[in-house]
Amino acid sequence: MKNYNEFLEQKQILQIECGFISKNIPNILFGFQKAIVKWATLRGKSAIFADTGLGKTFMQIAWAEQVVKYTDKQVLIVAPLCVAEQTVEEGKKLDIEVNYAREYTDKHKILITNYEMIDSFNQSIKEDKFSGIVLDESSILKHETSKTRQKIIDMTHDIPFKLSCTATPSPNDYMELGSQAEFLGIMSQVEMLSLFFTHDGSQTQKWRLKGHARERFWEWLSTWSVYIKKPSDLGFSDEGYDLPDLKTHNIKLGGFIDFDIGGIQGRNKAKASTIEERCIKTAEIVNNSDKQFIVWCHRNKEGEILKKLIKDSVNVQGSDSLEDKKDKLNLFTNNKIRVLITKQKIAGFGMNWQHCNQMVFVGLTDSYEQVYQAIRRCWRFGQKNKVDVYFITHSKEIKVLQNISHKEKKAEMMSKELAKHMSDFQKKEVLELKRERMKYEEKVKQGKDWKMYLGDCVEVIKNLKTESMGYSIFSPPFASLYTYTNSDRDMGNNKTYEEFWKHFNYMIPELYRIMQSGRMVSVHCMNLPTSKQRDGYIGIRDFRGDIIRAFQKHGFVYYSEAMIWKDPVVAMQRTKALGLLWKQIQKDSTRCRQGIPDYLVTFRKLGENKNPVSHTKEEFPVNKWQHYASPCWHDISQTNTLNYRLARENNDERHICPLQLDLIFRGIDLWSKKDDVVFSPFAGIGSEGFVALQNNRKFIGIELKKKYYDICCQNLAIANNMSKLDYNNNSAKLKPNINKSNYGNKKLMDF
Repeated sequence: MKNYNEFLEQKQILQIECGFISKNIPNILFGFQKAIVKWATLRGKSAIFADTGLGKTFMQIAWAEQVVKYTDKQVLIVAPLCVAEQTVEEGKKLDIEVNYAREYTDKHKILITNYEMIDSFNQSIKEDKFSGIVLDESSILKHETSKTRQKIIDMTHDIPFKLSCTATPSPNDYMELGSQAEFLGIMSQVEMLSLFFTHDGSQTQKWRLKGHARERFWEWLSTWSVYIKKPSDLGFSDEGYDLPDLKTHNIKLGGFIDFDIGGIQGRNKAKASTIEERCIKTAEIVNNSDKQFIVWCHRNKEGEILKKLIKDSVNVQGSDSLEDKKDKLNLFTNNKIRVLITKQKIAGFGMNWQHCNQMVFVGLTDSYEQVYQAIRRCWRFGQKNKVDVYFITHSKEIKVLQNISHKEKKAEMMSKELAKHMSDFQKKEVLELKRERMKYEEKVKQGKDWKMYLGDCVEVIKNLKTESMGYSIFSPPFASLYTYTNSDRDMGNNKTYEEFWKHFNYMIPELYRIMQSGRMVSVHCMNLPTSKQRDGYIGIRDFRGDIIRAFQKHGFVYYSEAMIWKDPVVAMQRTKALGLLWKQIQKDSTRCRQGIPDYLVTFRKLGENKNPVSHTKEEFPVNKWQHYASPCWHDISQTNTLNYRLARENNDERHICPLQLDLIFRGIDLWSKKDDVVFSPFAGIGSEGFVALQNNRKFIGIELKKKYYDICCQNLAIANNMSKLDYNNNSAKLKPNINKSNYGNKKLMDF
């Protein structure tokens, strides 16, 4: 059991420190900034998600200096265009030398370059010149299919110390966080999705957090990242960090009726057809003011028209050379240009433009992140004046603005959750994970011929008597993470398929011990479909075969199995599996497959059965035996189960999947006898016990989840008190629907 407890500890998501204790952090840093730098150096590989104006540049420079001092090797900072020059100037304030470089040089300890020039450092990275790397505005890693993302991850894989800095991690969804974790070497994006996320039906690209995984996800995130919108999120004072007012002006052209223009293609057509109207209105606003303005456009044509319409304006576009872009942006930074016209993807990240407090969006994308970042170029800590933001939209493209607003609300919700889970940062200054899981408790309840244990089957089974069970039938967890609980003791909650089998293998030898010699164990299972995102391929995992090999490893004999037919149409409607869709035949039938059946795989414990299970001819007529002996059972009703809906809790990802009662009956009927003890280590809501008691057997079960345990005990009490069902007749009479059936004058759930 010591080994099992060690295994459970290994399953917990803990902080892994691979860094060092920092010393002599510059005094110019505020308290919260020092705390973050101290934590980041101790962590070694980490992310700072600090809102604009909170001093990410100071923190990353201080972090780089600490790494240089500790390793006596160079650190490379990679930043967007023009941000490098700002970082060099910020370094001077800290009395830390940061040198801008287009290619590798060994003359300076801290180098900074632009993302566009990172290829020039590839060879020096391979030669192990750098002990640390910083990604400034690391949201460049957001897009999982981006060549830049993969190039950076591959190129920097072996650098020991890493820091990722951005203000807005994953404002639209959580996928960027997977990219950030992959860059840092914490976990791949695929592993993150498999561990914490799921998707519903056919919407395989829309991932969401599993209910029972929410707390664990934020907990995991807090082991390698710190997220703050203001210093008080970490328990520090907000003095000096109060932002001025932000005034948004939504100016809609084209009338009061909003047009439903469909999806992205419709929105793009609307933008193209309204360019001139929006540009004319923008020019009117800007030309009627003598203040500095930033005009954010989306298309080249918008920039060209605006340059002609707006006096004192400069247009920075993608076709400009890097030098030309830098010169123009720096002129605006230094108040040498009144009106800057550009795109968010060119200058919307990293620039410090608190000297400007007026901006216009003449063209919008569906990216909330780009809009948010663009606004925060001016509306950031250090801004002294009210900031005015004008959104020029047409009634034909109003859906774009609505979409941005929806994403804003989602981002705010995420921000609150992130900040909440970082709330104890100041008390410990380095993150520490000692949060509660599902409370583990053990108890036992018994009735006439049954005993139910609440607890971990691996722990409880060790206390059961050797050679005491006459038959066992159960359905094991299908390695479906955080479906029913967030407990580390839940066999479904393992980060990998391999970890699941390590967990399951703690129980199998104990099951072998408690079974009577020569007796049978039946395992209900199915093979598991794989997914491209989680497993890297679309196919089927041989879960049934792995169960057989695991039981054989611990001494069981693979003795028998029955395949249970399942309707592929029902499976298609439930899962929207590509291989079962009829339309796939018309596209490419090589992607089609058969439905996945269930199996009842039965094992035998070696040794002489000293208590034979015999049946009379009346109990087992030849036609009944021939039916049981069939290798494929076509008449098992998938809906013939105990009522499971009452057992579901809010965070459960799906209904508990109790075994079909007629399937359980066949196993009990064939391989056990009157007064035998039937055992289930995963009792759920008590289906196996219900059928056992109904057929003059005894039952012992174990269940980890309290809600299921309570309902299981109720169902076992019901089985003691109700008339025996006709399990030999596969008809509607067989199903004991707890909502409808009656015992005496009471509904079954009243017991």
